[in-house]
Amino acid sequence: MHNAEANPKVGPAVTDVHSGSLPTQPERPDKPEEACGVFAVLAADQPVANLTYFGLYALQHRGQESAGIAVFDADPSEPARPKVRMHKDMGLVSQVFDQGVLERLPGQLAIGHNRYSTTGSSKACNAQPVLLNTRLGPLAFAHNGNLVNAGELREAIAADIPEVEFTSTTDSELIAFAIQHAVNQGLGWEAAIREAASRCRGAFSLVIGTPEGLYALRDGHGIRPLVFGHMGEVSEAQWVVSSETCGLDIIGASFDGDVEPGEIMHFRLGDPEPSRSRWTTEPPKLCVFEMIYFARPDSRFFGESLYSYRVRIGEVLARETPVEADIVIGVPDSGIPAAIGYSQYSGIPFGDGLIKNRYVGRTFIQPTQAMREAGIRVKLNPLPDVLAGKRVVVIDDSIVRGTTSRKLVAAIRDAGATEVHMRISSPPVTHPCFYGIDTDTQDQLIAARLTLEEIAAHLGVDSLAYLSKEGMVEAAQANAGHFCTACFDGAYPIEMDESVSGSKLMLEPKGIAATV
Repeated sequence: MHNAEANPKVGPAVTDVHSGSLPTQPERPDKPEEACGVFAVLAADQPVANLTYFGLYALQHRGQESAGIAVFDADPSEPARPKVRMHKDMGLVSQVFDQGVLERLPGQLAIGHNRYSTTGSSKACNAQPVLLNTRLGPLAFAHNGNLVNAGELREAIAADIPEVEFTSTTDSELIAFAIQHAVNQGLGWEAAIREAASRCRGAFSLVIGTPEGLYALRDGHGIRPLVFGHMGEVSEAQWVVSSETCGLDIIGASFDGDVEPGEIMHFRLGDPEPSRSRWTTEPPKLCVFEMIYFARPDSRFFGESLYSYRVRIGEVLARETPVEADIVIGVPDSGIPAAIGYSQYSGIPFGDGLIKNRYVGRTFIQPTQAMREAGIRVKLNPLPDVLAGKRVVVIDDSIVRGTTSRKLVAAIRDAGATEVHMRISSPPVTHPCFYGIDTDTQDQLIAARLTLEEIAAHLGVDSLAYLSKEGMVEAAQANAGHFCTACFDGAYPIEMDESVSGSKLMLEPKGIAATV
Protein backbone atom coordinates (compact mmCIF):
# COMPACT_ATOMS: atom_id res chain seq x y z
CA MET A 1 0.00 0.00 0.00
CA HIS A 2 1.21 3.50 -0.72
CA ASN A 3 0.05 7.08 -0.46
CA ALA A 4 -0.15 9.07 -3.64
CA GLU A 5 -1.56 12.30 -5.00
CA ALA A 6 -4.73 11.71 -6.94
CA ASN A 7 -5.38 12.78 -10.51
CA PRO A 8 -4.59 16.50 -10.85
CA LYS A 9 -8.24 17.05 -11.79
CA VAL A 10 -9.10 16.06 -8.22
CA GLY A 11 -6.81 18.64 -6.69
CA PRO A 12 -4.38 18.57 -3.83
CA ALA A 13 -7.12 18.42 -1.17
CA VAL A 14 -7.69 14.75 -2.03
CA THR A 15 -5.48 11.88 -0.95
CA ASP A 16 -5.90 8.66 -2.90
CA VAL A 17 -4.62 5.60 -1.07
CA HIS A 18 -4.56 2.74 -3.54
CA SER A 19 -3.24 -0.79 -3.08
CA GLY A 20 -2.38 -3.51 -5.58
CA SER A 21 -5.09 -5.12 -7.68
CA LEU A 22 -6.61 -8.49 -6.92
CA PRO A 23 -7.52 -11.04 -9.59
CA THR A 24 -11.10 -11.17 -10.78
CA GLN A 25 -13.15 -14.06 -12.02
CA PRO A 26 -12.71 -14.47 -15.79
CA GLU A 27 -15.61 -16.79 -16.52
CA ARG A 28 -19.06 -15.22 -16.64
CA PRO A 29 -21.77 -16.87 -14.53
CA ASP A 30 -25.10 -17.90 -16.00
CA LYS A 31 -27.14 -15.28 -14.15
CA PRO A 32 -28.07 -11.65 -14.64
CA GLU A 33 -25.21 -9.72 -13.07
CA GLU A 34 -25.93 -7.38 -10.21
CA ALA A 35 -26.10 -3.65 -10.37
CA CYS A 36 -23.80 -1.65 -8.07
CA GLY A 37 -24.28 -0.66 -4.45
CA VAL A 38 -24.00 2.89 -3.10
CA PHE A 39 -23.87 3.96 0.53
CA ALA A 40 -23.27 7.22 2.37
CA VAL A 41 -23.13 8.42 5.98
CA LEU A 42 -23.28 12.04 7.20
CA ALA A 43 -22.67 12.27 10.95
CA ALA A 44 -20.54 14.30 13.33
CA ASP A 45 -18.46 12.45 15.92
CA GLN A 46 -19.04 9.07 14.31
CA PRO A 47 -16.59 6.68 12.58
CA VAL A 48 -18.25 7.27 9.22
CA ALA A 49 -15.69 5.19 7.28
CA ASN A 50 -16.30 2.18 9.52
CA LEU A 51 -20.06 2.59 9.23
CA THR A 52 -19.76 2.81 5.45
CA TYR A 53 -17.60 -0.31 5.42
CA PHE A 54 -20.40 -2.23 7.13
CA GLY A 55 -22.98 -0.71 4.80
CA LEU A 56 -20.99 -1.85 1.77
CA TYR A 57 -20.54 -5.24 3.39
CA ALA A 58 -24.34 -5.58 3.56
CA LEU A 59 -24.55 -4.51 -0.10
CA GLN A 60 -21.78 -6.86 -1.26
CA HIS A 61 -24.28 -8.89 -3.30
CA ARG A 62 -24.73 -5.90 -5.61
CA GLY A 63 -21.12 -5.80 -6.78
CA GLN A 64 -18.00 -7.82 -6.07
CA GLU A 65 -15.42 -6.38 -8.46
CA SER A 66 -14.26 -3.30 -6.56
CA ALA A 67 -15.02 -1.25 -3.47
CA GLY A 68 -14.20 2.28 -2.39
CA ILE A 69 -14.84 4.89 0.28
CA ALA A 70 -14.17 8.66 0.16
CA VAL A 71 -14.38 10.67 3.40
CA PHE A 72 -14.74 14.44 3.88
CA ASP A 73 -12.90 15.81 6.92
CA ALA A 74 -13.91 19.43 7.39
CA ASP A 75 -11.61 22.07 8.87
CA PRO A 76 -13.74 24.39 11.07
CA SER A 77 -11.63 27.34 9.95
CA GLU A 78 -12.27 26.60 6.27
CA PRO A 79 -15.45 24.47 6.00
CA ALA A 80 -15.79 25.05 2.25
CA ARG A 81 -12.47 23.28 1.62
CA PRO A 82 -12.59 19.98 3.50
CA LYS A 83 -9.79 17.48 3.16
CA VAL A 84 -10.95 14.39 1.28
CA ARG A 85 -9.28 11.02 1.66
CA MET A 86 -10.14 8.01 -0.47
CA HIS A 87 -9.31 4.34 -0.60
CA LYS A 88 -10.54 2.04 -3.37
CA ASP A 89 -9.33 -1.11 -5.05
CA MET A 90 -10.34 -4.28 -6.84
CA GLY A 91 -11.90 -7.03 -4.76
CA LEU A 92 -14.48 -7.60 -2.05
CA VAL A 93 -15.06 -5.08 0.72
CA SER A 94 -13.24 -7.29 3.22
CA GLN A 95 -10.26 -7.55 0.87
CA VAL A 96 -10.04 -3.84 0.07
CA PHE A 97 -10.35 -2.52 3.65
CA ASP A 98 -8.92 -3.35 7.04
CA GLN A 99 -9.06 -1.46 10.32
CA GLY A 100 -5.78 0.31 9.62
CA VAL A 101 -7.11 1.74 6.36
CA LEU A 102 -10.40 2.79 7.97
CA GLU A 103 -8.59 4.60 10.78
CA ARG A 104 -6.84 6.72 8.15
CA LEU A 105 -10.23 7.91 6.85
CA PRO A 106 -11.52 10.29 9.55
CA GLY A 107 -14.30 12.76 8.86
CA GLN A 108 -18.00 13.53 8.95
CA LEU A 109 -19.20 12.47 5.50
CA ALA A 110 -18.42 9.18 3.73
CA ILE A 111 -19.36 8.09 0.22
CA GLY A 112 -19.07 4.35 -0.54
CA HIS A 113 -19.45 2.13 -3.57
CA ASN A 114 -19.43 -1.54 -4.56
CA ARG A 115 -19.00 -2.15 -8.26
CA TYR A 116 -20.12 -4.63 -10.84
CA SER A 117 -19.19 -3.36 -14.28
CA THR A 118 -22.01 -2.62 -16.71
CA THR A 119 -20.32 0.22 -18.58
CA GLY A 120 -16.54 0.07 -18.45
CA SER A 121 -14.44 -3.01 -17.88
CA SER A 122 -13.43 -4.54 -14.57
CA LYS A 123 -10.21 -2.74 -13.72
CA ALA A 124 -8.90 -0.47 -11.01
CA CYS A 125 -9.31 2.81 -12.89
CA ASN A 126 -13.07 2.19 -13.07
CA ALA A 127 -13.51 1.70 -9.33
CA GLN A 128 -15.60 4.33 -7.53
CA PRO A 129 -16.15 6.79 -5.88
CA VAL A 130 -15.14 9.39 -8.47
CA LEU A 131 -13.37 12.43 -6.99
CA LEU A 132 -13.11 15.81 -8.69
CA ASN A 133 -12.32 19.35 -7.58
CA THR A 134 -14.52 22.35 -8.40
CA ARG A 135 -14.60 26.07 -7.72
CA LEU A 136 -16.79 25.28 -4.69
CA GLY A 137 -14.52 22.55 -3.34
CA PRO A 138 -14.26 18.78 -3.77
CA LEU A 139 -16.91 16.46 -5.13
CA ALA A 140 -17.19 12.73 -4.35
CA PHE A 141 -19.60 10.74 -6.47
CA ALA A 142 -20.97 7.15 -6.54
CA HIS A 143 -23.42 5.78 -9.10
CA ASN A 144 -25.68 2.75 -9.40
CA GLY A 145 -27.22 2.27 -12.83
CA ASN A 146 -26.31 2.75 -16.46
CA LEU A 147 -26.68 5.58 -18.95
CA VAL A 148 -27.99 4.89 -22.43
CA ASN A 149 -26.58 8.12 -23.90
CA ALA A 150 -23.02 7.73 -22.60
CA GLY A 151 -21.44 8.21 -26.04
CA GLU A 152 -23.36 11.40 -26.68
CA LEU A 153 -22.58 12.71 -23.18
CA ARG A 154 -18.88 11.91 -23.49
CA GLU A 155 -18.66 13.93 -26.71
CA ALA A 156 -20.51 16.82 -25.07
CA ILE A 157 -18.22 16.78 -22.00
CA ALA A 158 -15.15 16.77 -24.23
CA ALA A 159 -16.54 19.83 -26.02
CA ASP A 160 -17.45 21.56 -22.74
CA ILE A 161 -14.08 20.89 -21.10
CA PRO A 162 -11.40 20.78 -23.84
CA GLU A 163 -8.71 20.01 -21.26
CA VAL A 164 -10.66 17.10 -19.73
CA GLU A 165 -8.70 13.92 -18.99
CA PHE A 166 -10.95 10.87 -18.80
CA THR A 167 -9.36 8.49 -16.31
CA SER A 168 -11.89 5.68 -16.69
CA THR A 169 -14.18 4.10 -19.26
CA THR A 170 -17.33 4.44 -17.16
CA ASP A 171 -20.47 6.47 -17.65
CA SER A 172 -20.28 7.36 -13.94
CA GLU A 173 -17.26 9.58 -14.50
CA LEU A 174 -19.20 11.43 -17.20
CA ILE A 175 -21.95 12.40 -14.74
CA ALA A 176 -19.33 13.62 -12.27
CA PHE A 177 -17.66 15.74 -14.96
CA ALA A 178 -21.06 17.16 -15.92
CA ILE A 179 -21.61 18.26 -12.31
CA GLN A 180 -18.09 19.69 -12.10
CA HIS A 181 -18.60 21.68 -15.31
CA ALA A 182 -21.95 23.09 -14.15
CA VAL A 183 -20.42 24.20 -10.83
CA ASN A 184 -17.44 25.78 -12.55
CA GLN A 185 -19.81 27.65 -14.87
CA GLY A 186 -21.27 29.42 -11.84
CA LEU A 187 -24.09 27.22 -10.54
CA GLY A 188 -24.51 26.16 -6.91
CA TRP A 189 -24.36 22.52 -5.91
CA GLU A 190 -28.04 21.62 -6.22
CA ALA A 191 -28.54 23.58 -9.44
CA ALA A 192 -25.42 21.94 -10.89
CA ILE A 193 -26.64 18.47 -9.96
CA ARG A 194 -30.01 19.21 -11.57
CA GLU A 195 -28.29 20.49 -14.72
CA ALA A 196 -26.07 17.40 -14.94
CA ALA A 197 -28.97 15.03 -14.32
CA SER A 198 -30.98 16.64 -17.10
CA ARG A 199 -28.19 15.70 -19.54
CA CYS A 200 -28.41 12.02 -18.62
CA ARG A 201 -30.70 9.32 -20.00
CA GLY A 202 -30.90 5.96 -18.31
CA ALA A 203 -30.81 4.63 -14.78
CA PHE A 204 -28.93 6.48 -12.06
CA SER A 205 -29.23 6.40 -8.31
CA LEU A 206 -26.52 8.71 -6.96
CA VAL A 207 -24.90 9.68 -3.68
CA ILE A 208 -22.82 12.85 -3.90
CA GLY A 209 -20.55 14.29 -1.24
CA THR A 210 -19.88 18.04 -1.24
CA PRO A 211 -18.67 20.66 1.28
CA GLU A 212 -22.36 21.56 1.71
CA GLY A 213 -23.33 18.06 2.78
CA LEU A 214 -24.74 14.93 1.18
CA TYR A 215 -26.97 14.82 -1.90
CA ALA A 216 -28.97 11.79 -3.02
CA LEU A 217 -30.78 11.56 -6.36
CA ARG A 218 -32.68 9.07 -8.51
CA ASP A 219 -33.49 9.19 -12.20
CA GLY A 220 -37.02 10.13 -13.17
CA HIS A 221 -38.21 6.53 -13.41
CA GLY A 222 -36.46 5.35 -10.26
CA ILE A 223 -35.20 2.22 -12.00
CA ARG A 224 -32.61 1.46 -9.31
CA PRO A 225 -33.56 1.66 -5.62
CA LEU A 226 -32.26 4.22 -3.11
CA VAL A 227 -33.41 4.63 0.50
CA PHE A 228 -32.51 6.81 3.47
CA GLY A 229 -32.72 6.75 7.24
CA HIS A 230 -31.11 8.16 10.36
CA MET A 231 -29.09 7.03 13.37
CA GLY A 232 -29.90 8.10 16.91
CA GLU A 233 -32.42 10.87 17.49
CA VAL A 234 -33.65 12.81 14.47
CA SER A 235 -32.45 16.00 16.16
CA GLU A 236 -28.88 14.68 15.95
CA ALA A 237 -29.06 14.78 12.14
CA GLN A 238 -27.03 11.62 11.49
CA TRP A 239 -28.13 10.58 8.03
CA VAL A 240 -27.60 7.40 6.02
CA VAL A 241 -28.37 6.70 2.36
CA SER A 242 -28.21 3.17 0.93
CA SER A 243 -29.14 1.21 -2.17
CA GLU A 244 -31.23 -1.09 0.02
CA THR A 245 -32.66 -1.15 3.53
CA CYS A 246 -30.31 -3.99 4.53
CA GLY A 247 -27.53 -1.39 4.47
CA LEU A 248 -29.44 0.66 7.04
CA ASP A 249 -30.18 -2.36 9.20
CA ILE A 250 -26.57 -3.45 9.59
CA ILE A 251 -25.58 -0.20 11.35
CA GLY A 252 -28.79 0.16 13.32
CA ALA A 253 -30.18 3.04 11.26
CA SER A 254 -33.90 3.58 10.82
CA PHE A 255 -35.61 3.23 7.46
CA ASP A 256 -37.28 6.59 6.89
CA GLY A 257 -38.29 6.16 3.25
CA ASP A 258 -37.25 6.08 -0.38
CA VAL A 259 -35.48 8.76 -2.31
CA GLU A 260 -38.37 9.07 -4.74
CA PRO A 261 -37.99 8.76 -8.53
CA GLY A 262 -36.96 12.14 -9.94
CA GLU A 263 -36.12 13.51 -6.50
CA ILE A 264 -33.06 15.27 -5.08
CA MET A 265 -32.51 15.11 -1.34
CA HIS A 266 -29.99 17.31 0.49
CA PHE A 267 -28.76 16.28 3.94
CA ARG A 268 -26.80 18.75 6.08
CA LEU A 269 -24.95 18.36 9.35
CA GLY A 270 -27.08 19.73 12.16
CA ASP A 271 -30.23 19.88 10.04
CA PRO A 272 -32.93 17.53 11.44
CA GLU A 273 -34.89 17.59 8.18
CA PRO A 274 -33.41 16.99 4.71
CA SER A 275 -34.60 19.21 1.90
CA ARG A 276 -36.53 17.42 -0.85
CA SER A 277 -37.35 18.61 -4.34
CA ARG A 278 -38.23 17.16 -7.73
CA TRP A 279 -35.84 17.65 -10.60
CA THR A 280 -38.09 15.77 -13.06
CA THR A 281 -41.41 13.89 -13.13
CA GLU A 282 -41.74 10.58 -14.99
CA PRO A 283 -43.83 7.45 -14.41
CA PRO A 284 -42.06 5.20 -11.85
CA LYS A 285 -40.42 2.10 -13.34
CA LEU A 286 -38.57 0.17 -10.63
CA CYS A 287 -36.61 -2.74 -12.10
CA VAL A 288 -38.71 -5.81 -11.31
CA PHE A 289 -35.55 -7.95 -11.18
CA GLU A 290 -34.63 -6.08 -8.01
CA MET A 291 -37.73 -7.73 -6.53
CA ILE A 292 -37.09 -11.18 -8.00
CA TYR A 293 -33.35 -11.58 -7.65
CA PHE A 294 -30.97 -8.69 -7.06
CA ALA A 295 -31.93 -7.14 -3.75
CA ARG A 296 -31.37 -9.08 -0.54
CA PRO A 297 -34.45 -10.94 0.75
CA ASP A 298 -34.36 -8.98 4.02
CA SER A 299 -34.49 -5.64 2.20
CA ARG A 300 -37.87 -3.92 2.22
CA PHE A 301 -39.83 -2.79 -0.81
CA PHE A 302 -43.45 -1.55 -0.79
CA GLY A 303 -43.71 -2.00 2.97
CA GLU A 304 -42.52 -5.59 3.30
CA SER A 305 -39.41 -7.73 2.98
CA LEU A 306 -38.59 -9.25 -0.39
CA TYR A 307 -38.63 -12.64 1.30
CA SER A 308 -42.42 -12.33 1.59
CA TYR A 309 -42.74 -11.33 -2.07
CA ARG A 310 -40.54 -14.21 -3.22
CA VAL A 311 -42.56 -16.72 -1.22
CA ARG A 312 -45.70 -15.37 -2.93
CA ILE A 313 -44.25 -15.73 -6.41
CA GLY A 314 -43.52 -19.35 -5.55
CA GLU A 315 -47.16 -19.78 -4.58
CA VAL A 316 -48.30 -18.20 -7.84
CA LEU A 317 -45.87 -20.39 -9.77
CA ALA A 318 -47.33 -23.51 -8.13
CA ARG A 319 -50.85 -22.35 -8.98
CA GLU A 320 -49.95 -21.63 -12.61
CA THR A 321 -47.72 -24.65 -13.29
CA PRO A 322 -48.58 -27.63 -11.05
CA VAL A 323 -46.78 -30.95 -11.37
CA GLU A 324 -46.84 -34.30 -9.54
CA ALA A 325 -43.62 -34.71 -7.59
CA ASP A 326 -42.12 -35.95 -4.30
CA ILE A 327 -39.96 -33.00 -3.25
CA VAL A 328 -39.44 -29.30 -4.00
CA ILE A 329 -35.91 -27.87 -3.81
CA GLY A 330 -34.62 -24.35 -4.43
CA VAL A 331 -31.36 -23.32 -6.05
CA PRO A 332 -29.52 -21.49 -3.24
CA ASP A 333 -29.84 -18.82 -2.24
CA SER A 334 -32.22 -16.82 -4.38
CA GLY A 335 -34.46 -19.75 -5.34
CA ILE A 336 -35.18 -20.84 -1.76
CA PRO A 337 -38.06 -18.46 -0.82
CA ALA A 338 -39.94 -19.23 -4.05
CA ALA A 339 -39.38 -22.96 -3.46
CA ILE A 340 -40.89 -22.61 0.02
CA GLY A 341 -43.90 -20.83 -1.50
CA TYR A 342 -44.25 -23.52 -4.18
CA SER A 343 -44.16 -26.20 -1.51
CA GLN A 344 -46.70 -24.45 0.72
CA TYR A 345 -49.22 -24.00 -2.10
CA SER A 346 -48.73 -27.41 -3.73
CA GLY A 347 -48.39 -29.51 -0.58
CA ILE A 348 -45.24 -31.12 -1.96
CA PRO A 349 -42.60 -31.30 0.82
CA PHE A 350 -39.72 -28.83 0.68
CA GLY A 351 -36.18 -30.13 1.13
CA ASP A 352 -32.56 -29.01 0.97
CA GLY A 353 -31.35 -30.90 -2.04
CA LEU A 354 -28.49 -28.58 -3.00
CA ILE A 355 -25.69 -27.43 -0.74
CA LYS A 356 -23.98 -24.15 -1.58
CA ASN A 357 -20.37 -23.30 -0.83
CA ARG A 358 -20.97 -19.87 0.71
CA TYR A 359 -17.30 -18.90 0.60
CA VAL A 360 -17.08 -18.74 -3.19
CA GLY A 361 -16.72 -15.12 -4.20
CA ARG A 362 -15.65 -13.59 -7.50
CA THR A 363 -11.93 -13.98 -6.90
CA PHE A 364 -11.42 -17.70 -6.49
CA ILE A 365 -8.95 -19.60 -8.71
CA GLN A 366 -10.79 -21.07 -11.66
CA PRO A 367 -10.68 -24.82 -12.30
CA THR A 368 -9.18 -25.79 -15.62
CA GLN A 369 -11.41 -26.70 -18.54
CA ALA A 370 -10.52 -30.36 -18.05
CA MET A 371 -11.56 -30.12 -14.39
CA ARG A 372 -14.84 -28.47 -15.35
CA GLU A 373 -15.53 -31.20 -17.87
CA ALA A 374 -14.81 -33.79 -15.19
CA GLY A 375 -17.66 -32.29 -13.21
CA ILE A 376 -15.96 -30.22 -10.54
CA ARG A 377 -18.64 -28.55 -8.45
CA VAL A 378 -17.33 -25.37 -6.95
CA LYS A 379 -20.57 -23.67 -5.92
CA LEU A 380 -23.35 -26.27 -5.63
CA ASN A 381 -23.39 -29.94 -4.69
CA PRO A 382 -26.52 -32.14 -4.71
CA LEU A 383 -27.45 -34.44 -1.81
CA PRO A 384 -28.13 -38.02 -3.01
CA ASP A 385 -29.67 -38.89 0.38
CA VAL A 386 -32.39 -36.31 -0.31
CA LEU A 387 -32.82 -36.71 -4.08
CA ALA A 388 -32.34 -40.42 -4.86
CA GLY A 389 -35.48 -42.09 -6.16
CA LYS A 390 -37.46 -38.84 -6.05
CA ARG A 391 -39.44 -36.84 -8.58
CA VAL A 392 -37.89 -33.43 -7.99
CA VAL A 393 -39.20 -29.92 -8.64
CA VAL A 394 -36.27 -27.50 -8.92
CA ILE A 395 -37.07 -23.80 -8.37
CA ASP A 396 -34.70 -21.17 -9.71
CA ASP A 397 -35.16 -17.43 -10.15
CA SER A 398 -34.10 -17.15 -13.80
CA ILE A 399 -32.40 -18.76 -16.76
CA VAL A 400 -30.24 -16.47 -18.85
CA ARG A 401 -27.84 -18.53 -20.97
CA GLY A 402 -28.78 -22.01 -19.76
CA THR A 403 -25.25 -23.30 -19.25
CA THR A 404 -25.35 -23.58 -15.46
CA SER A 405 -28.91 -24.88 -15.39
CA ARG A 406 -28.02 -27.69 -17.76
CA LYS A 407 -25.08 -28.78 -15.57
CA LEU A 408 -27.24 -28.53 -12.48
CA VAL A 409 -29.93 -30.78 -13.95
CA ALA A 410 -27.31 -33.36 -14.89
CA ALA A 411 -25.89 -33.29 -11.35
CA ILE A 412 -29.37 -33.78 -9.83
CA ARG A 413 -29.96 -36.78 -12.09
CA ASP A 414 -26.54 -38.16 -11.15
CA ALA A 415 -27.67 -37.89 -7.51
CA GLY A 416 -30.47 -40.35 -8.28
CA ALA A 417 -33.50 -38.20 -9.11
CA THR A 418 -35.97 -40.13 -11.25
CA GLU A 419 -37.62 -37.00 -12.69
CA VAL A 420 -36.52 -33.36 -12.79
CA HIS A 421 -39.14 -30.65 -13.27
CA MET A 422 -37.76 -27.11 -13.45
CA ARG A 423 -39.85 -24.11 -12.48
CA ILE A 424 -38.57 -20.55 -12.93
CA SER A 425 -39.92 -17.81 -10.65
CA SER A 426 -39.71 -15.15 -13.36
CA PRO A 427 -40.79 -14.92 -17.01
CA PRO A 428 -38.36 -15.82 -19.82
CA VAL A 429 -35.52 -13.29 -20.21
CA THR A 430 -35.82 -12.43 -23.90
CA HIS A 431 -34.29 -8.94 -24.05
CA PRO A 432 -31.07 -7.44 -22.68
CA CYS A 433 -31.08 -4.77 -20.00
CA PHE A 434 -29.55 -1.35 -20.67
CA TYR A 435 -30.17 0.14 -17.25
CA GLY A 436 -27.50 -1.37 -15.02
CA ILE A 437 -27.91 -5.15 -15.28
CA ASP A 438 -25.60 -7.18 -17.46
CA THR A 439 -27.82 -9.68 -19.27
CA ASP A 440 -25.53 -9.98 -22.30
CA THR A 441 -26.49 -9.51 -25.94
CA GLN A 442 -29.74 -10.94 -27.17
CA ASP A 443 -28.10 -13.77 -29.08
CA GLN A 444 -26.78 -15.09 -25.75
CA LEU A 445 -30.23 -15.23 -24.12
CA ILE A 446 -31.54 -18.77 -24.45
CA ALA A 447 -35.20 -17.72 -24.31
CA ALA A 448 -34.66 -15.35 -27.23
CA ARG A 449 -33.31 -18.16 -29.40
CA LEU A 450 -35.29 -21.25 -28.44
CA THR A 451 -38.90 -22.22 -27.79
CA LEU A 452 -39.99 -23.52 -24.40
CA GLU A 453 -39.81 -27.12 -25.65
CA GLU A 454 -36.34 -26.56 -27.10
CA ILE A 455 -35.08 -25.07 -23.84
CA ALA A 456 -36.47 -28.03 -21.88
CA ALA A 457 -34.70 -30.44 -24.24
CA HIS A 458 -31.46 -28.47 -23.97
CA LEU A 459 -31.59 -28.52 -20.16
CA GLY A 460 -32.54 -32.20 -20.02
CA VAL A 461 -35.61 -31.73 -17.81
CA ASP A 462 -38.86 -33.67 -17.81
CA SER A 463 -40.82 -30.42 -17.79
CA LEU A 464 -40.09 -26.70 -17.71
CA ALA A 465 -42.33 -23.74 -16.91
CA TYR A 466 -41.85 -20.06 -16.19
CA LEU A 467 -43.85 -17.67 -14.05
CA SER A 468 -46.17 -15.51 -16.13
CA LYS A 469 -45.56 -11.77 -16.25
CA GLU A 470 -49.05 -11.25 -14.87
CA GLY A 471 -48.32 -13.56 -11.94
CA MET A 472 -45.01 -11.81 -11.25
CA VAL A 473 -46.71 -8.42 -11.00
CA GLU A 474 -49.73 -9.78 -9.12
CA ALA A 475 -47.46 -11.13 -6.39
CA ALA A 476 -45.88 -7.70 -5.94
CA GLN A 477 -49.25 -6.33 -4.80
CA ALA A 478 -48.31 -3.01 -6.42
CA ASN A 479 -49.32 -1.07 -9.51
CA ALA A 480 -48.30 -3.13 -12.54
CA GLY A 481 -47.31 0.01 -14.40
CA HIS A 482 -44.75 0.93 -11.75
CA PHE A 483 -42.20 -1.68 -12.86
CA CYS A 484 -39.69 -1.92 -15.69
CA THR A 485 -40.19 -5.35 -17.28
CA ALA A 486 -38.16 -4.71 -20.44
CA CYS A 487 -35.99 -7.82 -20.06
CA PHE A 488 -39.17 -9.90 -20.35
CA ASP A 489 -41.12 -7.96 -22.96
CA GLY A 490 -38.81 -5.44 -24.66
CA ALA A 491 -40.88 -2.47 -23.45
CA TYR A 492 -37.96 -0.16 -22.69
CA PRO A 493 -39.14 2.92 -20.77
CA ILE A 494 -36.20 5.14 -21.80
CA GLU A 495 -35.21 5.95 -25.35
CA MET A 496 -31.59 5.05 -26.02
CA ASP A 497 -28.91 5.79 -28.57
CA GLU A 498 -29.15 3.55 -31.62
CA SER A 499 -25.54 2.47 -31.15
CA VAL A 500 -26.38 1.24 -27.65
CA SER A 501 -29.50 -0.69 -28.59
CA GLY A 502 -27.91 -2.07 -31.75
CA SER A 503 -25.08 -3.62 -29.79
CA LYS A 504 -27.46 -5.86 -27.87
CA LEU A 505 -30.71 -6.20 -29.82
CA MET A 506 -29.40 -8.60 -32.42
CA LEU A 507 -32.47 -10.76 -33.00
CA GLU A 508 -36.09 -11.06 -32.06
CA PRO A 509 -37.42 -13.77 -29.75
CA LYS A 510 -38.92 -16.87 -31.32
CA GLY A 511 -42.26 -16.46 -29.63
CA ILE A 512 -41.56 -18.05 -26.28
CA ALA A 513 -43.88 -15.58 -24.57
CA ALA A 514 -46.76 -17.25 -26.34
CA THR A 515 -45.90 -20.61 -24.76
CA VAL A 516 -46.04 -19.52 -21.11
